[in-house]
Amino acid sequence: MATIPSHEDSRFGLRRHVRLTGPLRLDSGAMLGPVDIAYETYGAMNADRSNAILICHALTMDQYVASEHPVTGKPGWWWRLVGEGKPIDPARHFIVCANVIGSCLGSSGPASIDPATGEPYAMRFPVITIADMVRAQAMLLDHLGVDRLATVIGGSMGGMQALTWPTLFPDRVESCIVIASTARHSAQNIAFHEVGRQAIMADPHWRGGDYYADGVTPGAGLAVARMAAHITYLSEAGLTEKFGRRLQGRNAKTFGFDADFQVESYLRHQGLSFVERFDANSYLYITRAMDYYDIAEDHGGSLARAFTASKARFCLVSFDTDWLYPTAESRVIVHALHASGAQASFVELSSPFGHDAFLLECPELNRVVDGFLKGGRA
Repeated sequence: MATIPSHEDSRFGLRRHVRLTGPLRLDSGAMLGPVDIAYETYGAMNADRSNAILICHALTMDQYVASEHPVTGKPGWWWRLVGEGKPIDPARHFIVCANVIGSCLGSSGPASIDPATGEPYAMRFPVITIADMVRAQAMLLDHLGVDRLATVIGGSMGGMQALTWPTLFPDRVESCIVIASTARHSAQNIAFHEVGRQAIMADPHWRGGDYYADGVTPGAGLAVARMAAHITYLSEAGLTEKFGRRLQGRNAKTFGFDADFQVESYLRHQGLSFVERFDANSYLYITRAMDYYDIAEDHGGSLARAFTASKARFCLVSFDTDWLYPTAESRVIVHALHASGAQASFVELSSPFGHDAFLLECPELNRVVDGFLKGGRA
């Protein structure tokens, strides 16, 4: 497979981009090629190439797992878990994190140029699935010379990719860590995503997705989509503790529709800052990929059957305040893994932060991951 590699050195890692000629056959039946993949690596492969770890990112994240983000200037989204002296350590591991296809941080997506027209794909980009994202990652690992993964790990949508890896490539995965995730998207999950998509498509600047030429983007709709989704990442207890019913910068209600409450101001800030770093069409495509996700459906309705060919060890982690992917979802996966004969361990951690707990300060998560990577159980 021909490639056109490029890279840029960074003091945090090695920032890279590769064009793989493909083509990549998608679940929809469409063929995608060439396939651009933006990724970062940390550390180096050992002599027997046995120390590779693939980190899979969540919906609005990217390849900058432990590197300064080029747009926001913020630290990598998993800097608490990845780095020197941390559970995933470049001194011990060769770490790879790739931007998923469909996204907007360098990998093939709606904003990419369609070679057939010379214009951005926009909504002519083929619809993708979580499994398609995983197959694109496999293409990248082939390019890097990584035949086998010591571990594949991810949280939320990253957990969906991690869990899909041993079902598609059972001989390439030695262990799998799935955090705050699920084996399928529920009706409630799909409903929240549809609200966000409709907000984007109702924005007059969306124009059927063809907004790249003049740069006038459907920012208002994307901001609302982000606000709605962000609520699902938090817990009621966390929101109450952080904001309660406190007013924002005033002593009395305005009896208008400005952001009277701190929680309103917070959500508006989250929406506006998101618009600066993400593409609206990519949001449509990735949320649709998550909605289509159902591992059992791809294996005759049996989740256990999906893992029968895998010899990997599994670690499942949930959080007690996560109502987006609650603990019951992780237990379903664990039961299926045990039914398939897989070695699987599970732990529910306590956190006030809801679904976002996997991204925030959680020493217990670090201990679980560190112990599992060193050969123990959760």
